Amino acid sequence: MMSAATIFRTARAIARSNTRQSCINTRFFSAQPSVEEKPLVPGIGRGKTSTGLVGLPVDHEAVPKMIIKYQALLDKLAASDMPPTATYRKNVEKICRFRIAAAQENLDDPEKVEELCNCGQVEELVIQAENEMKVMDMYLRNRWWELVKPVEVEYNPDPNDDHGDIEWGDDPTPEKK
Repeated sequence: MMSAATIFRTARAIARSNTRQSCINTRFFSAQPSVEEKPLVPGIGRGKTSTGLVGLPVDHEAVPKMIIKYQALLDKLAASDMPPTATYRKNVEKICRFRIAAAQENLDDPEKVEELCNCGQVEELVIQAENEMKVMDMYLRNRWWELVKPVEVEYNPDPNDDHGDIEWGDDPTPEKK
């Protein structure tokens, strides 16, 4: 075991070597906020230090980035030749408008944005917007809305209907003799 004096000398040497490095960025938490800012609470809002997800760093500017990226999706849809009746377009527009509104109403409260969107942390919502842009590029390039055919859906099925002569669990392949 090392003595307390040895531990102290080692810690002081490490501290001295770290102060010589210009690339170290240290953030201190204080109970006393500056005059123009709200108190910094560790783990909440600007005090968030980890997303808890490996490989996904904290981004304190994620809410404004969300607004920009989801607006870019809406702008790309508006500039495209995809018809306004396309289901993909309607769904993406609804999601984008909802998330933009949630972010604009809660710029300083990322936890509220996460609660309203209910699809992960704000950092994840930014990644979702980036991924949706890639999907939209493929969708527009391949004109996939032209391949979607209408399907008749039975909204109120008759509970007395036995749905044909197939029993659940039966093997659909005929027996070979």
